[in-house]
Amino acid sequence: MGNPKAFLEIHRQEAGYRPIHDRIHDFGEVEQTLSTRERKLQASRCMDCGVPFCHWACPLGNKAPEWNDALYKGDWERAYRLLSSTNPFPEFTGRICPALCEKACVLNRFNHEPTTNREDECAIIEAAFREGYIQPIIPKRNGKKVAVIGAGPAGLAAANALNQMGYTVTVFEKNESAGGLLRYGIPNFKLNKAIIDRRIKLLEQEGIEFRLGENVDSVATESQLTEKHDAVVIATGTPVARDLKAPGRELKGVHFALELLSQQNRVLAGMEFSKDERITAKGKDVLVIGGGDTGSDCIGTAHRQGCKSVTQIEIMPKPTEGPDDPQNPWPAWPRTLKTTSSHEEGCVRRWNINTLEFLGENGQLTGVKVQEIDWQPNPEGGRPIMVEKSEPEIIKAELCLLAMGFLKPEHPQYPANVFVCGDAQNGASLVVRAMASGIETAKKVDAFLSK
Repeated sequence: MGNPKAFLEIHRQEAGYRPIHDRIHDFGEVEQTLSTRERKLQASRCMDCGVPFCHWACPLGNKAPEWNDALYKGDWERAYRLLSSTNPFPEFTGRICPALCEKACVLNRFNHEPTTNREDECAIIEAAFREGYIQPIIPKRNGKKVAVIGAGPAGLAAANALNQMGYTVTVFEKNESAGGLLRYGIPNFKLNKAIIDRRIKLLEQEGIEFRLGENVDSVATESQLTEKHDAVVIATGTPVARDLKAPGRELKGVHFALELLSQQNRVLAGMEFSKDERITAKGKDVLVIGGGDTGSDCIGTAHRQGCKSVTQIEIMPKPTEGPDDPQNPWPAWPRTLKTTSSHEEGCVRRWNINTLEFLGENGQLTGVKVQEIDWQPNPEGGRPIMVEKSEPEIIKAELCLLAMGFLKPEHPQYPANVFVCGDAQNGASLVVRAMASGIETAKKVDAFLSK
């Protein structure tokens, strides 16, 4: 530990975002970077705690104190080696992870100024690529083959781990490019897709085969894979979004959030869509139903497409404005109000709002009838009871985006050599948890095939 008093002398400094008037006109990454000197100072704030709660909170078990210390001392290569020993893709988590480790940081408990682990992580991996610390590692093959279905974060993590163990790995992906949610769910202003391409190229150099545009969606196809491979890993995510079965759902202008987000990412990648196919917020009043990260991504995308206004509604109550959450005290994750870069760009946010009906004229959405509600304790226990609080009202909208989460997939009984991981196994969750699941599943595959 280079400077044991740094946390007392240096305040937390985030890189921050590009100015709003600048960033809403393009899809470039909104987050800025600190200078090398400033980044090293931020790394010095890590206290090297006797009990590293950051390590406990991270699904990957990242050793933040160790690589923060190496970063502070200017040993970027050692910092990279320590970071990559637990995290296969820091360039992803360093940009989009909600940083569970920072909420569990002792400094967050002390003065709500935790170490900037996420930004430090991103700086380390970018330096590693820039300085050439990262080179293809081609392992000795053990003669066994594994198929991975799905090239999202869980599938990529599993494929990477299995490949390094010596297995010959083939990844089957239904879309035209690898990345899954990273590519088709997360906007470019949070994760530039060239970052994904860079990693996929490296994985290919290390021997992983990607078969794109192949939809393995039938029992027959899966059976063929199990016959041709020693093991199969299913990492297909949560493809079914939660729908809202309200009157008028069929109106033109009502879409799932990922319909907008994936199409916009494809447009930026050069794909063309007809006027009828194109989903755009340009010149429209937009309503986003759902208060999570996907809803936030819709808000940022709508602004960049040139919307007239954006309103976001959520059926659940407004979270506490924190920074502490009495229901989930430190070091647990606090369920407090989250304001993202997209919210800062302009948005009306409302809570305790129930959607009653989609309204339209000539088949086109014109508004959504909603009602303010309240939640009362259930005398029998369990889920609170929803009660009406005010008269219904109409929110004007020509585009409505449903961002209410995803349904957990159900799986049949698979043969013993088929394994399920990531969101396909656990339901929709964080990218970092999907990656951790992929790594853990790779270990299970290895244990099974080593018998």
